[in-house]
Amino acid sequence: MRMTAAVMYEQGLPAPFVDSRPFQIEIVDLDGPGEGEVLVQVSAAGLCHSDLSQVAGLRKRTLPVVGGHEGAGVVVEVGAGVSHLAIGDHVVMTSGAGCGHCDQCVRQRPNLCDSVGTSRVAGVLPSGTRRLSLNGKPLYHYSGISSFAQYAVVSTEALVKADPRVPLDIAAMFGCAVVTGAGAVFNGAKVRPGDSVAIIGLGGVGLNSVMAAKLSGAWPIIGIDLIDAKFPLATELGCTHTLQANDPNLVETVKDLTSGGVDFAFEVTAAKSAFKTAFDVTRKGGEVIGIGLGSYEDLHQYPHSMLVAHEKVIRGSVMGSGVAERDIPRYLRYFLEGRLPVDRLMSGTMGFDDLNANLDALDKGSVLRQILLPNS
Repeated sequence: MRMTAAVMYEQGLPAPFVDSRPFQIEIVDLDGPGEGEVLVQVSAAGLCHSDLSQVAGLRKRTLPVVGGHEGAGVVVEVGAGVSHLAIGDHVVMTSGAGCGHCDQCVRQRPNLCDSVGTSRVAGVLPSGTRRLSLNGKPLYHYSGISSFAQYAVVSTEALVKADPRVPLDIAAMFGCAVVTGAGAVFNGAKVRPGDSVAIIGLGGVGLNSVMAAKLSGAWPIIGIDLIDAKFPLATELGCTHTLQANDPNLVETVKDLTSGGVDFAFEVTAAKSAFKTAFDVTRKGGEVIGIGLGSYEDLHQYPHSMLVAHEKVIRGSVMGSGVAERDIPRYLRYFLEGRLPVDRLMSGTMGFDDLNANLDALDKGSVLRQILLPNS
């Protein structure tokens, strides 16, 4: 079939992206699903800071590639061997799934699946195949999803059946932003009632961490960001305190609020200064949870003697340290119950023509989650 898609031919193009146009809108060809694959009509796809990282070239991908790594849509065709999904099902598309049978998947850590990780870097589906092309030349899949398109062929492991009561433009955010931010709290840190937390970076992922911390019974919940305009919404969603990241008294203020530092500091931005703040505001015996992904070449420093003497822990959390088919239905239920108001994070919707301009808005920090509607 032929369809419209956003294709990235080159990484490292400069801002403003409305001028450099990292995504070119093309009419491309998409083959039907193979064994264990599903054809999804993409209803909505989220624009994320990870997309900015790919545009900047911080993590290399095989090019040219059809963008988009989170989304939601409706199943329109199933390949051979697919029995748990049917035509008409609503699905969330997520890059946090694994192959289901490797050592990491057996240990209930599919987000660390080596097999799927290798295929994503190569730009192919887990089967090793491609379904995308343009004028007979290959196009590659982004993180096994490629949701910046009207349709997508996706492996069943990367699809989670969604409650049809959840609007698909909202459901799209559960594929990355929600599982990453909320999962880091629920699964990575396992925050318990009364634990104190700081969330450094109040974008879409960070605010999901805020909401999850509130659901977990954490107190206080301290939001830290460079942009004061984010504080009112952060407070509405669960922050008990909001602090300016550049405040020279930031560390002392956090320690005063928490009698020595927080139990868990969630670092969402991947900035070196933010990591230092996270380490400094964490109490003795506390944990720094790194969520933000920067360049693979980035190196962060910490005072090793303090790590040892204060028994602090530094850990990472990728895609919420969870199991997508278990966690996403749970988070969708929290949304329907009004306990995880993810809809508050939507900054607006767009068509293909506005994709590059909205990358600029995301880069400036003036929006949270923007949703592409490929078939609008």
